[in-house]
Amino acid sequence: MSKKHTLPDMLDDAALLSLEHQIHLEEFLGEHNWHVDLQAARFEFTGERPLICERFHLLGSAAPGPRSWMWGWANPSGFPEELTALGAAVRDFGRDNEIPELADPEVPFATLPGSPEEAHLALHPLTEAAKLLTGRWFSYNGDAGGGTRVAFIIEHPDLRLPAPVSTRVMRILQEGISGLRLFDHKRAVYTYARLRGLSPRFVDAERSGITLGGADFTFEVSFDEHNRISGIEGNLSGASTTG
Repeated sequence: MSKKHTLPDMLDDAALLSLEHQIHLEEFLGEHNWHVDLQAARFEFTGERPLICERFHLLGSAAPGPRSWMWGWANPSGFPEELTALGAAVRDFGRDNEIPELADPEVPFATLPGSPEEAHLALHPLTEAAKLLTGRWFSYNGDAGGGTRVAFIIEHPDLRLPAPVSTRVMRILQEGISGLRLFDHKRAVYTYARLRGLSPRFVDAERSGITLGGADFTFEVSFDEHNRISGIEGNLSGASTTG
């Protein structure tokens, strides 16, 4: 019998690669403003680096009044189907795998991992799950008024990660440990390395560590008995470093 999918596992799987994409997006855009016209299907950034997204997807919105998330496909405003189809695909996965947070039209904040209190925190887990399930990793959320936050997946050929380098991978690992709510560090690191093409391997039968690497670097990430990261050691083109 295959292991049942759970939302916490999906969040660990998405966490580090999503973080790297969001850092890259922030650096790419710089200071900016955003504008969206849902009926005209137009999403653009203005500012240091103007960009009109070739495609974008409305995932949903998190509102402080009802303290709930509503998926775009369920919104009574009736948005164009092409904008909500990606969220509907996530819904279908949720139904097939009995994950109510992905399948139900409206999701109370209190039922989400960590029971977030604020809208910008409540949209995070469902956006992360959508990224993992669809393989589209750039997201953006903005103020829709009254404290409501609306979440999108955006696409453009200029938005792609460069080849992995040691300094960026180390930053992602360190910031992921310190700044993200990870349920299982070991799972998060292994999945990140696999999705990023870093050839992860367990160092022993007890899976006490993972090696991963790129063209000019290798890291070994070690874990304690609770699967928390206990150390990072690396070789960078002949030099060594410890994190």
